[in-house]
Amino acid sequence: MKKISLFIAMSLDGYIADSKGSVDWLPGQGDDDDNVDAYSKFVKNIDTVVMGWNTYHQIVTELSPDEWVYQDFITYVVTHNPKESSDKIHFVNESPVNLIKRLREENGKGIWICGGANLIQQLAREDMIDCYYITIIPIILGSGIRLFGNANQAIKLRLLKTQSYNGMTDLIYIRR
Repeated sequence: MKKISLFIAMSLDGYIADSKGSVDWLPGQGDDDDNVDAYSKFVKNIDTVVMGWNTYHQIVTELSPDEWVYQDFITYVVTHNPKESSDKIHFVNESPVNLIKRLREENGKGIWICGGANLIQQLAREDMIDCYYITIIPIILGSGIRLFGNANQAIKLRLLKTQSYNGMTDLIYIRR
């Protein structure tokens, strides 16, 4: 069975985007002398990316409009907006919970839950995330899009690892 991992950054006060949906605050302090590359290490065990429409739209219109940055993976975009799928990007009108149940049974590497908040919250409510890779960015936004929102139950986690660089802290947890 494929492992389901959340790999995401959030502000110190728990937001993944500011009140306008922007993520321009993600670079941290901006003095990265450590050259830590947690992303490359993480994606070695991933072959599938799952995201919501808003995350997809932000990537292709703002963050990387000239190049699909997840070319090495099969991507599933959960959306109600009908759009033509390609070999690498599949647009699906399916609940995230059902999609993950189906995908985790396939052969291959792990599944990365990339965003957004609504999709993550639905999977967290069903306790479907096996591993949480959360990078804390040194900023307090005060408002915006919350990563977890209001949960209907506690999810107990075990801390596996921490590392700090560029003012940011990576926290890696698994379910207990």
